Amino acid sequence: MTYQAGRHFLQVPGPSNIPDRILRAIAQPVLDHRGPAWAKLQAEIFERIRPVFKTRQPVMIFPASGTGGWESALVNTLSPGDQVLTFDTGQFAVLWGNMAHKLGLDVQMLATDWRRAPSPEAVEAVLTADKAHKIKAILLVHNETSNGVMSRVAEIRKAIDRASHPALLMLDTISSLGSADMRMDEWGVDVVVGGSQKGLMLPTGLAFVAASEKARAASKTATLPRAFWDWEPMLAAAEGKGNLPYTPACNLFFGLQEALDMIDEEGLENIFARHTRLAEATRRAVRAWGLDTVCAEPSEYSQSVTAVFVPEGCSADGLRKAILERFNMSLGAGLGKLADKVFRIGHLGDFNDLMLAGTLSGVEMGLALAKLPHRTGGVLAALSYLSGVEERRAAA
Repeated sequence: MTYQAGRHFLQVPGPSNIPDRILRAIAQPVLDHRGPAWAKLQAEIFERIRPVFKTRQPVMIFPASGTGGWESALVNTLSPGDQVLTFDTGQFAVLWGNMAHKLGLDVQMLATDWRRAPSPEAVEAVLTADKAHKIKAILLVHNETSNGVMSRVAEIRKAIDRASHPALLMLDTISSLGSADMRMDEWGVDVVVGGSQKGLMLPTGLAFVAASEKARAASKTATLPRAFWDWEPMLAAAEGKGNLPYTPACNLFFGLQEALDMIDEEGLENIFARHTRLAEATRRAVRAWGLDTVCAEPSEYSQSVTAVFVPEGCSADGLRKAILERFNMSLGAGLGKLADKVFRIGHLGDFNDLMLAGTLSGVEMGLALAKLPHRTGGVLAALSYLSGVEERRAAA
């Protein structure tokens, strides 16, 4: 292969770029995971991860990807034949529903056009009609990575309460944790699933699961088979009552400790504000190019990823290929029913204004190189927003 000078721009919506500080932390020699130094580190990690979830509940950490967290949430709280409400709102919401079906659960799916999140009104209607309370859990994706649509979790919680329905609310935060505000306790979420490889700036390999007291009570009577995913030994470790039941991903814990240091230094709310700002700059570039985002509702715009339609008859994969080969930048592919119709710009994790400027420049040059119909000026629109030029003009 021909050498390409400079850094590779990894602008997929996860795994995200890993900061040098975290890479150096991961490179430390392994500790004895049954020794006193590890016990101290483990206790620190379990305590410090809770504020990221905005919860008082213990957060379990499995050596797995976020998909493992999905399975853990299901098998610990449900029994064969239990009914769950899922949503055909994007590729990952569909995959979680498919997993539930494979595990022997009765999956009821509400559909959208993949441009919108689940409607709180639709959720309320379904739950109100479920007089017998057959639905035992609601599987909701907070931020759908495949289309850049974010669910209105607090509103859906209120809809559940208005219906006076006892179903567990389960939330996938794999592409929002550490990038967008998520309030487990305040929003009344019963199970939260997260992953290490996106907003937390780590490699893939840690699955986070936080469970409410209600979910933990459900786990006492749930009868789906569980072994590796069993909460009991993991909860004991998370609450400082014993060792982790499996050999932990030691070096990823070192990286997580460093990631939590970085989060504390910047401040979680500042991190959310930075992601909001970069996401808005990206959307301004898209509008200036004359293209459409997949997300059709401004109140549901993602802070982590922007999915963009290419013009009718054009190939998003062809555009991505041209950008990779010419500018050494990777963009996210369209998934499922959006395959070859969209490209996705990841703007999450360890990411700043100049990195976004380079990313958008690569996209704008790629649009011209691939001869896709578009207008120029997207980069300029984003830079004007990021530099505050528009604010100064408005104030003049």
